[in-house]
Amino acid sequence: MNLRPSHPHPARRGPRIGVLGSYGGFNVGDEAILTCVLSCLRARRPNAHLVVLSRNAEHTRAHHPDADEVVPWEGVSRNHVLDVLPGLDLLVLGGGGILYDGEARRYLRLVRAAQTRHVPTFAYAVGAGPLTDAEDRDAVRAVLAEMDDVVVRDEESRLVLEEVGLEREVAVTADPALLLAPEPFTGAMMRDEGIPSGARLVGMSVREPGRAAEKLDEGDYHALLADVADFLVRRLDARVVFLPMERHDVRHAHAVLSHMTAPDQGRILHGDYSPGQVLGFMRHLDVAVGMRLHFVIFAALTGVPVLPLPYSGKVFDFARRLGAPALVGVAREQAGLLLAEVDRLWDEYPQRRDGLRARMDELSASARETCERCGSLLDEIDAAHGARDAPAADAGPAGERATTGEGPTGDGRTVEGRTGDGPYVTEPRPLNA
Repeated sequence: MNLRPSHPHPARRGPRIGVLGSYGGFNVGDEAILTCVLSCLRARRPNAHLVVLSRNAEHTRAHHPDADEVVPWEGVSRNHVLDVLPGLDLLVLGGGGILYDGEARRYLRLVRAAQTRHVPTFAYAVGAGPLTDAEDRDAVRAVLAEMDDVVVRDEESRLVLEEVGLEREVAVTADPALLLAPEPFTGAMMRDEGIPSGARLVGMSVREPGRAAEKLDEGDYHALLADVADFLVRRLDARVVFLPMERHDVRHAHAVLSHMTAPDQGRILHGDYSPGQVLGFMRHLDVAVGMRLHFVIFAALTGVPVLPLPYSGKVFDFARRLGAPALVGVAREQAGLLLAEVDRLWDEYPQRRDGLRARMDELSASARETCERCGSLLDEIDAAHGARDAPAADAGPAGERATTGEGPTGDGRTVEGRTGDGPYVTEPRPLNA
């Protein structure tokens, strides 16, 4: 990935906005989401002080210059993170698929901590599920009920939250990465990757089973994808390029290559690229077949004929909204159907192109709705705090926001020593550690 220097920003007088998610270079899709969330917040509040709570602060500082401050929240003292929360005017959770078994409660502890400090909270097009663990379900139900606004990225996530027992309005928009801008993937980059110019290229995405795809049988789906790759090599006289969207994908790409009858026609992209550069690479492809959600999103954004290989609800949901073939899933017994769909995709794409473009326009507009809702919440927060440049009567030095004293917030919530009829009249109960 091309490292851009992270220059310190001058002190900003706007709101302090925290962004919490699975950030830190672990997944290209998550980094794309962070890029788009920061871009939204900067467009809505140019003078905002943006604080990213990252799993790898060094990576985030180096690759996200829109962040004014980066705070590590994994492998550090809990107090180190909690000290940041009271100074925030808003904490944004997400986006991305972070509300699932084994992970949800980790993120929501920080959201609850912000709520107990009377910081407004916003769920930014998050993904939910699977959620079967009792502690995670309790956390989701309790914490999301107290958030100022909850937006999920797909209908599947809304249904998961409904099944968990969350009783509140939940808006459905679309994945934030639908608003990502491409960056050039140059001829020199192609040569560095050993990809010949002028060749037809098929992009493929594979992933590890993991928590989101525990029912996948490795041997079966490796062999299945090898069949698809070999078919496309023969059918299109093409080269196959595997795009690792996460570091664990590399091992599984090698496994698929080992099952191919024409492994010499396959390459694995090995460079470390920004999300925008990966999106730029998609423009070189003739067709794409893949499992990772953001691989499918990137391909669709660039107008490449794409066949999603659903392994979880989020991919099924996006395939449905995209108008892609409704495959049952990634299973060896689906080989014949899958090859037929790949063949049909190639033959019929010229007729499908306009329909795909229209659907992507709708999805991108839906993704922008999340930004608009977040902007509306910021407007409400600004109205409640009054003119930011004028210190309140009980404010500290330099107009710092008060945490004690008297007077209404203006939005129905309460702070220490105050009363009101909003959802924060009683202190939310803390999550179990």
